[in-house]
Amino acid sequence: MSTSMKTLIAAGLMTVAGAATAAGVTSPLVGAWTLDVATLPMPPQVRPQRVSLEFRDVAPDRWATKVEIIDAAGQRLDSASTVVLDGSPGKATGSYFVDVVAARMPEPNVLVMQFIFEGIPRSTRVYSVSADGAVLTETETYFLKDGTPKMRVARFKRSAP
Repeated sequence: MSTSMKTLIAAGLMTVAGAATAAGVTSPLVGAWTLDVATLPMPPQVRPQRVSLEFRDVAPDRWATKVEIIDAAGQRLDSASTVVLDGSPGKATGSYFVDVVAARMPEPNVLVMQFIFEGIPRSTRVYSVSADGAVLTETETYFLKDGTPKMRVARFKRSAP
């Protein structure tokens, strides 16, 4: 699996708590999402077979995320985390390549996350939900090994409320 694919999939692996949820506003991010793998900017043979995310409010100041990935070879990877959305680092568990996240939710429909693995920053991702609540857009920024900045966009469809 390529580094950019690993970074892409890490999106669902992390957790955040939102200022929006603390203020009593339900975020449209809450629910289950499935990656539209056909839209990924990579050859079909290296795309994951499936990526699913679940975002949940678990307390007024805690946000949980659960991710399951079936990679191109059929291998299952997963991650889960629960963190406070104040930008402080939180732990992620599972078999995917991320162990620390930090996040903020500046608006109920926008989530900004940073991903770390083994002490090395991997990517920053911005998630935004469409006005109708049906599409989650993930904009990921990261650096190639030579230091070149890279940006990628992926779209998830709501799979359950």
